[in-house]
Amino acid sequence: MRHTLTAALPALALLSACSAPAADPGETAPLREGAVPQQAGDAYFVSAASAVDARIRDRGMKPAKNVILFVGDGMGVSTITAARIYAGQKRGLDGESYRLTMETLPYSALSKTYSNDFQVSDSASTATAMTTGVKVNSRTLGVRSGAFYGNCATVEGNGTDSLFDLAERAGLATGVVTTARLTHATPASTYAEVPNRDWEAFVGAPDPDGAALCTDIAAQFIDRQEGDGFEIAFGGGRSAFMKQGTPDPEDEARTSYRKDDRDLVAEWLAKSADHRYITDLAGFEAEDFTSGDKVLGLFENSHLKYEADRPNDTAGEPSLVDLTRAAITRLSQDPDGFVLMVEGGRIDHAHHEVNAARALDETDTFDQAIAAALEMTNPEETLIIVTADHSHTLTISGYPVRGNPILGKVNAGPDGGALKGLDGKPYTTLGYMSGQSACQSVDGKLDCTRLDLTDTDTTELDFRQPSLIPMFSETHGGEDVAIFATGPGSNLVSGVMEENEIFHVMGRASGLVAGPSSE
Repeated sequence: MRHTLTAALPALALLSACSAPAADPGETAPLREGAVPQQAGDAYFVSAASAVDARIRDRGMKPAKNVILFVGDGMGVSTITAARIYAGQKRGLDGESYRLTMETLPYSALSKTYSNDFQVSDSASTATAMTTGVKVNSRTLGVRSGAFYGNCATVEGNGTDSLFDLAERAGLATGVVTTARLTHATPASTYAEVPNRDWEAFVGAPDPDGAALCTDIAAQFIDRQEGDGFEIAFGGGRSAFMKQGTPDPEDEARTSYRKDDRDLVAEWLAKSADHRYITDLAGFEAEDFTSGDKVLGLFENSHLKYEADRPNDTAGEPSLVDLTRAAITRLSQDPDGFVLMVEGGRIDHAHHEVNAARALDETDTFDQAIAAALEMTNPEETLIIVTADHSHTLTISGYPVRGNPILGKVNAGPDGGALKGLDGKPYTTLGYMSGQSACQSVDGKLDCTRLDLTDTDTTELDFRQPSLIPMFSETHGGEDVAIFATGPGSNLVSGVMEENEIFHVMGRASGLVAGPSSE
């Protein structure tokens, strides 16, 4: 579905300066001759490319051999703050002054996460912005704003080339690691083009004649023709890859979500003798990641388990830190370099469940994966960017005393005890604007009176933080999210950036994306 443009689009000429600027003393020649992606004429692409190129002219840019994009799904600024305190307190340290690994990176910025059609966006459109350099319609993946949600007929002519497509064509190794399903919105943005992010295993809207005009996301992963394909793909979501009716290897009561007889796992293995498929911790530990194997690891029927619940998994699955280490080990075998995405996908899921304990624990684990990457890579060769696709409605409030448990009730100090609202009830430091905990069912009726938490342990793992607006699922937040960066090209991350500029920073630093022409 994707294709290569062999010539620069005329719109790129609009980005050029009147004369070529003098090179910064710190600037060196790019490692690669960049390509012009098919979306280069899109107005969002042109604007973001111009903004990043202006920074390159002003600041110079060192070339990056490798790129790692860390995406904490739903990891808004309030999540980072709360996770910082949580991580410090978890280690018996002062939480307020603790520093997450991501916070030690030398460059930072804010990212504006709106999509082409929504003020508060979803993971599909925001991830597409980061992997392709254009803002698109919410709930669509890898297709420009001319493609409309659920409409297959509008996809033609609105495709994109992701950074991972460009990397494959340039001969680099590529990988994607996620704690969500591999076909979920964020990881799928690296390879899929579909007008409905939910079409992970089948297309739900055929044309009037009954013939599907789109291909489902899992099938697109297998059918992808870019370069020699992903070297590493780790996540959950086995259900989308097994032919219909096939029982899951860990739970025979759960069968494939597909509606056809394609066995995508078999198709993956048939690609070459080097293609491997693993489903559990034993298979993961048996794999030699210093080899030339191309490894598909699908460790759950759906999403991977929360880190806090992983010890209870009888089959066993690797942690995000384990997966990150394995991916970097494998991808580093390629002398030409690599591009890798690592997603902490379940930060978002815990927030949707108004379960701050798991959201913060997932963020802590995500941060440990970042630490592993920093340890394993050369800072002179590898650009590392850490960000979120969007935020959530988590708030931190109420004047808690220094050192108060971040998951606890607001405490005024040793002598003051728990602070209370005007209704005489204590309240937690963390809460949500929307969510399932706003009301309770009492005798078959909905009771939205605020709960009395006096005798409730709010630090318990399964506790759901209070929320204001009753919803079946807590919603995303629309405020800007943080970007942290280190390595060659990281000096281009600063100020308040459009989210799709992240693609251009990665593309230009890696030399995978051509710069604007100079007259």
